[in-house]
Amino acid sequence: MTYLLITGLLLSACKKQNDESGTATGKEEFALAASQSDATAEEIFDDVFNNVMGVSPEVGIGGTGVFGRMNVSSGRMDGVDSTTCYTLAAKQLNSATRFPLQITIDFGSGCTARDGRVRKGKISVIYTGNLFISGNSATTTFENYYLDNIRVDGTHKLTNVGSPDKISYTIQVINAKLSQSAGNYIQWNSEKTITQVEGGATPLIALDDAYNITGQAGGSVQLNGKYFQWSTAIATPLMKRFSCRWISKGTLSLKKGNDQVAVLDYGSGTCDNTVVFTVNGSIHEITLH
Repeated sequence: MTYLLITGLLLSACKKQNDESGTATGKEEFALAASQSDATAEEIFDDVFNNVMGVSPEVGIGGTGVFGRMNVSSGRMDGVDSTTCYTLAAKQLNSATRFPLQITIDFGSGCTARDGRVRKGKISVIYTGNLFISGNSATTTFENYYLDNIRVDGTHKLTNVGSPDKISYTIQVINAKLSQSAGNYIQWNSEKTITQVEGGATPLIALDDAYNITGQAGGSVQLNGKYFQWSTAIATPLMKRFSCRWISKGTLSLKKGNDQVAVLDYGSGTCDNTVVFTVNGSIHEITLH
């Protein structure tokens, strides 16, 4: 486990967990809380990735995330959105050069995008250069930013680590906190590598792109007065497509300490909003938003 994840876990290690994972019921309670929380964090920061890449062809691919036209019923993207409810502001941080370039996406007091989700507040991204060029990165922070009813804090960093024959990025989520109602919250750190496996021949067209995701994460959740802490490792690569709102394939191993508690399964490639997890031989389903 990397230093980033170890640090994140140590910050909450002194807080006593409330599960009774030695019992079948306690194990299922832990697995449900941890699985739902990890899937929620994965979904929210996948949305951040899509928006960072989607701002424009100058900095990324353009036309993904809120910048694409999403079919709400299917979760599929079918073009570039021509109507917006957000504003963009660009600021050169060095007057002599175009980069580093800060882009602020301002959703105001409430902005319902074509994907049906309500965003408010600001996302600020600093690009060191176009994300198709190896070595360039984009660092994202949040200012009173909400996705639906979840407040998002922390840092998201995307770095191109690819080569001429392979498009690949590292994604770091650092000290994220996802705050919800009634004092509930998720804390999450993640380190992933995302590698393009389809669509490389058409670099400026996102609809045919597919990526494999590998790596690990660690988190904790305060949920209805109970506290749970977990880690995950991707067992079979997750698959994301810009044409689909959700991760559609792959499995995660969910652990409490060194003990595997459950396996999360994102499916076999169909674009849908369900994740299933198996614990104590029983299969449970999570519905993503």
